[in-house]
Amino acid sequence: MNEPSQDPAACAALVPPAVRRSAWPALVVGMLALVALLLPLYGSLAGHSYAVVLASRILVFALAAVGLNLALGYGGMVSFGHAMYIGLGAYVVLICGSIGWVNGWLQLGVLLVTVVLIAAVVGWISLRTHGLAFIMITLALAQLFYFLFVSLRAYGGDDGMSLAAPSGFGPLTGSPTALYYALLAALALAVYGTLRLVQSRFGLVLRAARVNERRVRAVGTGPLGYQLVAYVLSALVCALAGFFLANLAGFVSPAYMNWMVSGELIVMVVLGGVGTVFGPVVGAVALLLLEEVLKLWTEHWPIVFGPLVLLIVVALRRGLWGLLPGGREE
Repeated sequence: MNEPSQDPAACAALVPPAVRRSAWPALVVGMLALVALLLPLYGSLAGHSYAVVLASRILVFALAAVGLNLALGYGGMVSFGHAMYIGLGAYVVLICGSIGWVNGWLQLGVLLVTVVLIAAVVGWISLRTHGLAFIMITLALAQLFYFLFVSLRAYGGDDGMSLAAPSGFGPLTGSPTALYYALLAALALAVYGTLRLVQSRFGLVLRAARVNERRVRAVGTGPLGYQLVAYVLSALVCALAGFFLANLAGFVSPAYMNWMVSGELIVMVVLGGVGTVFGPVVGAVALLLLEEVLKLWTEHWPIVFGPLVLLIVVALRRGLWGLLPGGREE
């Protein structure tokens, strides 16, 4: 009897072939990128400084949604605990700043080591389960960290705490425009990295495991290692979003780790198009802009917001990105 192949390319037959390419997704991405690049100039000329702040907040959650999509959309890991990594990224900035480590690159190094260690342990435990059990264990572990940081009175406890100083990056420190462009660059790199990753052999195995883990094992490839790496990378991107969120708000709170934030991230991914490279960005933009518009319209906006998002998600099963010709390509 022939031994099963160890080549990840053997998983190719398990992944549906991509449809013919369309120019529409690239055109939409180009238009959104142009608007994003020119937005600070518009805010400066028109005197609308809030536009840059709002756009920065949208970019933070778009970055986190792209990170979650790597685990949820391509790995099939429905995590209700990714807000924990946003909070960890924010608390790294707060704690490092409180002990005098204000250099931004140093903080990013601490963030990298901390999140990799925690995400590797959490992922290894969680991936021993499947389905509803995976959802519940990620939620439980995230809530454990949430209550841990609530109990840290030295860092504000449940009330949170303001940053002693923003992350230091030389002359760009504290500049809202510089922070905005840094966020935009990080989001672009995350989207490009996701695209390259899912088109690689690694992504092939990951997507095949999402379809049928048993068949992946049958061709001689163990999916657990691939899923764990994807989970850790996903957590790192969310933690990077938390790093930017702390510097944007100048404030850190355990509320960043709340399970409801994880739920909002899932809604962004599903709304934009789960399992698409650029869909989570569109979902984050659409959800947060809709929230802002409804706030201007009525003070009871949550009553309208919830059912409206639910209707959109149910009606657009492929997400907003899936409305474009070729928008479902991976």
